[in-house]
Amino acid sequence: MYETRRRGQLGHDGVGHRPDRRQRERGSVGGLRFGVIGCSAFGARSMLPVIRDNPATLLAAVASRDRAKAESFAGRFGCDAVAGYENLLARDDIEAVYIALPNALHYEMALAALECGKHVLAEKPLTTTVRDTAELIRVAAARGLVLRENYGFVHHGQNRRVRSLVQEGRIGRLRHFESSFCFPPLPEDDIRYRPDLGGGALLDVGVYPVRAMQYFLGDDLTVAGAVLRCDPASGVDVSGGFIAHAPDGVIATGGFGFEHGFGSRYRLWGSTGQLIVERAFTPPPWHAPTLRIVSQDHVEEITLPAEHQLSTGVSAFAAAVDAARVHGRDPHHEEWSATAIRTAALVARIRETALWI
Repeated sequence: MYETRRRGQLGHDGVGHRPDRRQRERGSVGGLRFGVIGCSAFGARSMLPVIRDNPATLLAAVASRDRAKAESFAGRFGCDAVAGYENLLARDDIEAVYIALPNALHYEMALAALECGKHVLAEKPLTTTVRDTAELIRVAAARGLVLRENYGFVHHGQNRRVRSLVQEGRIGRLRHFESSFCFPPLPEDDIRYRPDLGGGALLDVGVYPVRAMQYFLGDDLTVAGAVLRCDPASGVDVSGGFIAHAPDGVIATGGFGFEHGFGSRYRLWGSTGQLIVERAFTPPPWHAPTLRIVSQDHVEEITLPAEHQLSTGVSAFAAAVDAARVHGRDPHHEEWSATAIRTAALVARIRETALWI
């Protein structure tokens, strides 16, 4: 996916699509066989087409507690329908699962999948607590299974290029990292307004600025303060912000919410200039990113090739499973899990220190 075009063009939304002969042959020669747990709108719009069309994977089945919903999704994406999550996990032909459930259900379902010997790709956040995240990491390591959470942006080449530019000193010494991810209000019945399902802006979009500051500043970060705005009708946080710092004195700030006009961006501010990225977290597959380097008397723009970060993420997951088969364990488990547990701890600290308004 770090190419302008990929082998296997991605369908627009999967409606009416059935695997063609080449796709069936591809799966029969070793594509990672995925089962999908949950019929989410994001899964239908983005992840199921990616899993179906990626050369490294095969979409084998989709499960829901509602048989009609499972059959509807299966018809759209050309796979088997399964009624009941436990019935999908019982299938011997399913090697990995993608979990697309509300946040509060991630832990229980990921644990069940790992205990059934399935590799797990879960939507972010992996769980809603540090303890549950640590437990999943422990079980995955003990069983030699791959466990990942689906942060697509970390797989996009624009962010690696930005990190290289900063390391090269293009903006001088880094002083400040700021990022934000916001979008307009959701329908009143959306699950992100339900506290019992792990709703709220911090867990839904606030995790992106948190993970982004880790990507650029490292995991050794300290949260100095935060503010969360509570919606009195639903009882969940609908917007917020935080401030943190790294040991070398770099300050990081993040903003998030779903009561705003859409925005997804970050800025690295150095001693001699700034590096600004728009559409930072969810760039469309067709979007050619433009990096802006701004100094006192000069603006430079660098345009990069379009990429499909979700497909690249799925390819990386499949490669990790291949490596685990060879080595008997995930060779990158320790590195990945250290960052994942730190993300959970930083999110927990933001909630603990926040002034609620």
